[in-house]
Amino acid sequence: MLKHENVEKNVGLMAIFIAIAISFGGLVEIVPLFFVKNTTEPVAGLEPYTPVQLEGRDIYIREGCYNCHTQMIRPLRAEVERYGAYTQAGETVYDFTFQWGSKRTGPDLARVGGRYSDEWHKAHLYDPRSVVPESNMPAFPWLFEDTIDGSKTPAKLKALRTLGVPYTDEDIATAAEQTDGVKEIDALVEYLQHLGTVVTGR
Repeated sequence: MLKHENVEKNVGLMAIFIAIAISFGGLVEIVPLFFVKNTTEPVAGLEPYTPVQLEGRDIYIREGCYNCHTQMIRPLRAEVERYGAYTQAGETVYDFTFQWGSKRTGPDLARVGGRYSDEWHKAHLYDPRSVVPESNMPAFPWLFEDTIDGSKTPAKLKALRTLGVPYTDEDIATAAEQTDGVKEIDALVEYLQHLGTVVTGR
């Protein structure tokens, strides 16, 4: 019979038992979430990103915006009063990868859609300190010059459809036409303006 003290003295054996314990604990925490409807079903009114919004989201990720801005409002009074309704899992079922997190260098953007005008966002991205003097955010002037290559967009929609995002054949067929030549700044602003607009009480 294996004694407790033998396990403690054998580093390799101890590591195996720790891995087993963590694996079982993780499964107990994670597996049930796949069967809880409010974590796997979209909230009422949620639609997949339009091709332009999807390209804007990819620009958001490419430029590292997620490193400073989360999109997850926790159910704490201070956060709900500042940002709006707390984040629901059903809001992000079409997000691959989701933008949740807890570290904020800049404000959370989960409910930023519609709070500022397109012009404000563009001014902020071109020269952040022109609208927020204390901002330490970098400027992104190249977004005003670079355009989207729409030939790549249909493949993105196809990939997302395999993951469960309900894009239709028509959505995929028209994606390139909708995005080709669109300025990156316009796509990014369209994505930002969409964030949080589906949830009421925001």
